[in-house]
Amino acid sequence: MVLCTFLWSTAGLLTRATTVTNGWETNFWRSLFLCIVVGVVLVVQHRTHALERVLGMGWPGAVSSLAWAAMFTCFMLALSRTTVANALILMGVLPFCAAIAGWMFLREPVALRTWIAMAAAAAGVGVMFHDAFGSGNLAGSLIALVVPVAAAVNTIAVKWGRGRVDLVPALLVGGVISMLLALPLAAPFTATSRDLMLFGTLAVFQLALPCILLVRIVLLRLSAAEIGLLSLLEVVLGPLWVWLAYGEHPGPTALTGGMIVLAALVANESIALAVEKRRPGAR
Repeated sequence: MVLCTFLWSTAGLLTRATTVTNGWETNFWRSLFLCIVVGVVLVVQHRTHALERVLGMGWPGAVSSLAWAAMFTCFMLALSRTTVANALILMGVLPFCAAIAGWMFLREPVALRTWIAMAAAAAGVGVMFHDAFGSGNLAGSLIALVVPVAAAVNTIAVKWGRGRVDLVPALLVGGVISMLLALPLAAPFTATSRDLMLFGTLAVFQLALPCILLVRIVLLRLSAAEIGLLSLLEVVLGPLWVWLAYGEHPGPTALTGGMIVLAALVANESIALAVEKRRPGAR
């Protein structure tokens, strides 16, 4: 899981290293290379049954694919309109979005501490949006906020499928949808050969590899609380890389709001992890 968060956190760093400024073009190339990588993985793993795996996902897989497409597209568009720190911190509210969605659609109980933490995180997001109004980053902030909502929808779809949904085919279909959505708005293409190498690197190491590791290994071995806590490393590492490499500073107000969000997340996930460890039979 630490490796996954480290790889995810390089998105802003590699994106800023390209010469492409059109978020739609960035999304097109990343999605295209993702489809190639995941397609190869499916063919190697399932051979002649690869297409059958894609067509057999059912409606949960279809919803999951649409959610992946929304995440891929909105993340790249957000990075082209706001700072990496702003985008990542806003996406850090994912655990709370998932908790609310689970409570609404799956009747999963939400602990009082989580409701309190969600209120605190909402205050932090409000501070960041106040900063976005003044800095002209409002569009990027709103787009970034779509990502955790789509991720929560993805979680609900998979849980509703009760484990029957294979997330790897859904990842492929989501990449295809994202690529087709971006194509009409990506032109004129300006990517150089160096940019294409960076987008290929993004697809392989920043997206495909960590997502497949998450599905095939992490989800089978770690609790939801542990995954939620460790995923916060992306929120910390992502802005750090672009700050060190390009001097991209999120601004004092955004930092204040981000610290409120992070504090709420860490407090909630840490308490949840401590409670889980105290249960009988916990390792």
